[in-house]
Amino acid sequence: MDNLIAEGKAKPFLIVISNSYLVTGGAGAGRGPGPGAVPGSGRGPAPAGAPGGSGRGGFGRGGPMAMSDTPFEHALIEDIIPFIDANFRTLADQPHRGLAGLSMGGMITHGITLAHMDKFSHIGMFSGGSIATSEIKDMADFKKKVKLLFVSYGSREPGSAGGQTAVEALKKEGVNSVAYESPLTAHEWQSWRRSLHEFAQLAFQK
Repeated sequence: MDNLIAEGKAKPFLIVISNSYLVTGGAGAGRGPGPGAVPGSGRGPAPAGAPGGSGRGGFGRGGPMAMSDTPFEHALIEDIIPFIDANFRTLADQPHRGLAGLSMGGMITHGITLAHMDKFSHIGMFSGGSIATSEIKDMADFKKKVKLLFVSYGSREPGSAGGQTAVEALKKEGVNSVAYESPLTAHEWQSWRRSLHEFAQLAFQK
């Protein structure tokens, strides 16, 4: 982030990281799959497009891809965001707040942002599924509120093609959606480092 800001490629913004594994529920009594878990391997729910990723059952309301109405959702909306806004110099409104996550964090992002469109304008899903047009109840409202939807995968991940297809469908609807594919990487940290590098250059730009 320091390098991107110094090069004039990214706007300065706060990054708040919370350990959602501790309060998500399900997936091994709250532990969830660790970073690097292979989608569809039995270690937590698989992103859409990955083997075993049916998009049904399991976590929160609406199945594993929803990942909402969980303890973490309540902690984020009711405790974490108010705490950050009260203690840091934030622009405390929807246009200046985003949510992003990797792997299971991407699925959590999926569910929470769709359930709280009044809270987040920038959405980043790194190896954690995508948002289908069929999931959006009010496309006009979605386009108005969502300033950026960023979906990424490693090129060696099984969900990559599905993510790009979903992004293209949203583009046709007029949503500012971006697909990024990390070259020659799988469900691993290098994919997510590169994803953050790309996402940061697009976030909160006019």
